[in-house]
Amino acid sequence: MKVRTKEEYRKRRHLRLRQKVAGTAARPRMSVFVSNRHLYVQFIDDAASVTIAQCSTQQESVGAAKNNVETAKKLGQLAAQAALEKGIKEVVFDRGGFTYGGRIKALADAAREAGLKF
Repeated sequence: MKVRTKEEYRKRRHLRLRQKVAGTAARPRMSVFVSNRHLYVQFIDDAASVTIAQCSTQQESVGAAKNNVETAKKLGQLAAQAALEKGIKEVVFDRGGFTYGGRIKALADAAREAGLKF
């Protein structure tokens, strides 16, 4: 029997989620990825296979690049600003196979408060 890692389980959850979630030009997919050091957000039009906007904690405008809830809130606001500048008001949220809590929830709530509709 093959030993499975946490990453493999997460990727399988993400594949299951992606069967139900797809982005369009009118309502792109807001994809979130969390690494050990950084958080990443992309707005993706799956019909055209194009990334419309993106932001991450590696940008200087986020400030301290700690991977915690406060930084996730800042990134959620920054992501919503980037989306609104591109004319995106409604999105489909893709948590990337990660559990919806902690940093992911803080990011989503901050994006909602900044004006995005999920």
